[in-house]
Amino acid sequence: MNQKHFAKLMVVATAAGMLLATAVSANAAIYYPWCARYSGGDGSGGGDNCYFETRQQCMETVRGIGGVCEPNGFYDAARADERAPLRTTPKRRH
Repeated sequence: MNQKHFAKLMVVATAAGMLLATAVSANAAIYYPWCARYSGGDGSGGGDNCYFETRQQCMETVRGIGGVCEPNGFYDAARADERAPLRTTPKRRH
């Protein structure tokens, strides 16, 4: 195999790998219901952190460092219920 063919093969293999990784990560994404929007100390704005299950968790994080907590626009409660862990304790029968 000459260098030209090898280079083409590497480009195709890399592109296929990136496409596969993107498809897998998009389906595996887990969105949480709350986001922290950090204010940034120099007035330029801060970042976002959308990994909070409760508003209280978010509020405790932004307290003292500046920011606000807002609902995550990408959170889908119906999909979250699908990912909920199976019940490990048996139901009581009366």
